[in-house]
Amino acid sequence: MPRVKRGKRSRGSVQAKLRSKQRATQQRRLKRTSRKRDRTNTVRYAAKKSGKQPPLLTADTYDSSHERDFHRHNPVVSVIIPVLNERKTIRRVVLEARRIHPNTEVIVVSNGTTDGSDRLAERAGAKVLRYKQALGHDVGRKAGAEVAKGSILLFIDGDMVLAAKQLRPFVQAIKDGADVALNQYSGPQQQRDIHPVVLAKYALNALLQHSELRGMSMTAVPHALSLSALQIIGVEHLATPPVAHAIALQKGLKVRGCTYIPVGKLNMRRASSTAADPLKLVVDNDHMQAVRWLLENTDRRGGLTDLNRQRQQVR
Repeated sequence: MPRVKRGKRSRGSVQAKLRSKQRATQQRRLKRTSRKRDRTNTVRYAAKKSGKQPPLLTADTYDSSHERDFHRHNPVVSVIIPVLNERKTIRRVVLEARRIHPNTEVIVVSNGTTDGSDRLAERAGAKVLRYKQALGHDVGRKAGAEVAKGSILLFIDGDMVLAAKQLRPFVQAIKDGADVALNQYSGPQQQRDIHPVVLAKYALNALLQHSELRGMSMTAVPHALSLSALQIIGVEHLATPPVAHAIALQKGLKVRGCTYIPVGKLNMRRASSTAADPLKLVVDNDHMQAVRWLLENTDRRGGLTDLNRQRQQVR
């Protein structure tokens, strides 16, 4: 019997120690939460006293405080992301986009999405425009630009996760005076047979007398432009990127190569096919439309001189 009593007292002692440890752990957690809340309130109080809006402390605070409404209604940067069934990447893409600048709005254009990508983007803090039918990414960018409120528009894709630090140079380039900031990616060139799309980009830049841009183009993401540049280019022309590119250069906008991001390697691999690539045909046709726009808005030589030819002398 004495042994049984000691056993009971021993079990009771162990349980008491466990309860004591649990209380101590709970108290430590409460103290940490209280200190974190005090720091947040201190920042907000200082901002309120100075008349300035408080900074965005972390991406996770976006939907939990009044900073949300300020950033949503007064964004500096609008990040526009067309999406079609990209649930594997869209959440990370949105979270990184929100970290580019403290005053950032993220606009996801869900065109034909059926896998819930739109809902994931919304939960991550993006404004979502929903279209039942697939629009195409270029038309999606146009739709996003039409509702953007930022003075700088940055265009990225939903299937390519790029860190905020990789995207900030595009925003900074616009702040530094560029009208359009392009990805310095010119496409694969170290091949025997150069891809027709790469050739089209080089040819268009040469025709526009900007060979220094090589294969850089508004066809590739990421790229950014100022709101004033968008007004000159015309938001409707974003649906055909080579046309927008031609207008920007022909109108004398400051188009600059910004930083190099190898989107060719980062893009999701598509299934190989022996049939003609429909995307290649579309992009080639887009470049032909850019040439047509140039001829219609300059002269039959696209603004280039005829050198010493005297055509008028021959009947």
